[in-house]
Amino acid sequence: MRRHEVGAAPVDRDAENGWEVARPLGGPSLDGVRMAGFRDRVAAGLDMRVLPQPAVIVVIGLGGDPLTVESATGQQPMRSLVASLSPGPARIRGERVECVEVCLSPRAAYALLGVSPRELDGSVTGLDDLWGRHERRLREQLTDARTWQERLALTNEFLTQRAAGAPSMSPEVTAAWDTIVARRGRIRVGELAASCGWSRKRLWSRFSAQTGLTPKRAAMLVRFDHAARALRAGESASDVALACGYADQPHLHRDVLALAGCTPGALARMNASSAG
Repeated sequence: MRRHEVGAAPVDRDAENGWEVARPLGGPSLDGVRMAGFRDRVAAGLDMRVLPQPAVIVVIGLGGDPLTVESATGQQPMRSLVASLSPGPARIRGERVECVEVCLSPRAAYALLGVSPRELDGSVTGLDDLWGRHERRLREQLTDARTWQERLALTNEFLTQRAAGAPSMSPEVTAAWDTIVARRGRIRVGELAASCGWSRKRLWSRFSAQTGLTPKRAAMLVRFDHAARALRAGESASDVALACGYADQPHLHRDVLALAGCTPGALARMNASSAG
């Protein structure tokens, strides 16, 4: 894949399916934040299934047409959106899409969204519902910017300002999340509680309030994320079940069905959201 420099931001112009993808040099300045710019170069249109993943996804639309979000509640047009850690079955469609996507770790989401991830209620939500006029102002600035470098720098500056004085996730919850990620979801709640010196009940309450998921659901999500990546890379369901710590292939099937709303075979064939 050839790489080009546009405004000092690395840009992949030959990305699969005609998408231009730009990433900031050096990465964002905030921990737990990744971002990229996307543009549909060939007007192929966007039709993307939103999958649960261990990050909150923020999409700031720059094109003239809104995105269409299809979920259990019906269809909604959204200029910008935020998808929770476990958004439920949802699909995003759009034409001539151009956007900045920001992936937030649960700790970064807790600080930057302005609401607890728990309040997202497992959904895809309009970003203007969370950020109001600040979202509109940022979207206008990004649309007016001439290069990806400017857009990504503006986004980073906006998030840095929001981070100043923002609430911090408790160290115990942060440590519990980091342990779940490091263990790829293969840890029991009792062991997790003991590691941070809390009772199971206290861990359950505080963790759920600050991440939007129970510890058990978080472990299930992290394990699913590894399994989903492996399935979409072409590995067999039986190999994935063994490598990712599922009791057997039917266990993998049940978890994929519960989180993605489809079978492992269907998951392996679909496109999913992520700048990563």
